[in-house]
Amino acid sequence: MKILIADSFPDSHAQILEENGHALTIDANLDGESLTEAIKDSEALIVRSTKVTATTMDAAPNLKLIIRAGAGTNTIDKLHAAKKQIRVCNVPGANAVAVAELVMGLILSIDRQLPQNVSDLQNNVWNKKKYSKAQGLYGQKIAILGLGAIGFAVASRAKAFGMDVYALSKPGRSVEAEQKIADAGITQLESLNALLQTCDIVSLHMPATAETTSMVNQDFLANMQPGAILINSSRGELVDEAALIEAMDSHGIRAGLDVYNNEPGAGDNRFVSALAGHPNVCGTHHIGASTNQAQIAVSDGVLNVIQSYLDNDLINCVN
Repeated sequence: MKILIADSFPDSHAQILEENGHALTIDANLDGESLTEAIKDSEALIVRSTKVTATTMDAAPNLKLIIRAGAGTNTIDKLHAAKKQIRVCNVPGANAVAVAELVMGLILSIDRQLPQNVSDLQNNVWNKKKYSKAQGLYGQKIAILGLGAIGFAVASRAKAFGMDVYALSKPGRSVEAEQKIADAGITQLESLNALLQTCDIVSLHMPATAETTSMVNQDFLANMQPGAILINSSRGELVDEAALIEAMDSHGIRAGLDVYNNEPGAGDNRFVSALAGHPNVCGTHHIGASTNQAQIAVSDGVLNVIQSYLDNDLINCVN
């Protein structure tokens, strides 16, 4: 196949594809019009966060397969792909460890004011009195919304820090799922409001859907404890940014964010965001899955999807 990879890709995995007879084009800078131009002869497209629009698909008459090298597929027009008989597949769970590690880093950074510590020291300011104030993670209560691979990975790491882990009970879960939750030591509460009112930290691990978009709204934030921490490493669309800014101003909410509404698609860019620039936010650049370990795991999954497609036994197809 002619495969276009619109992102970085490990040399070891690219070599495997080439040894199997595939023709590769790899360009991590492709986006928008440049992607539409480059994709014309491609039969398969591999992307991470790059947006894949109907216009891009229409420019590629031979395109049959789009692989999201990760879990979320909200950046791909899946309905249009289905109309054109283009299969969209993902690689779920492979980056769970990396995202969970960043979540714990954001929580620690907020609790210990690590970015401010570093900034002051770099500017020749010593303020031990100010930075000696922290709650500590031991004994804190964390709510995990979304018990997929990442949610469970966060839960296990939170447990290792001595935190109490909570989640929302969900009717219809299988016996196996309920057992997995029990084995992880996760306490389930019946209502979202009870969960928010109980926990010191709320971590989001849900896809962006019609039901979850702007779920973190004024009512959601009003039920969080004053000074509580919100972590979002999933999708920016889950958060009503204006409501979060208001809650940080009036309710003392603190936030650790790796994702934002209308963030740049890829690469280096200018990004002006009132939310990202708020003093109560510890923000990163949508890097949750960006570790070598995660990239290798995801790339392994990409190879598996390609081979399953060639074997007419397609895995992880989402459309």
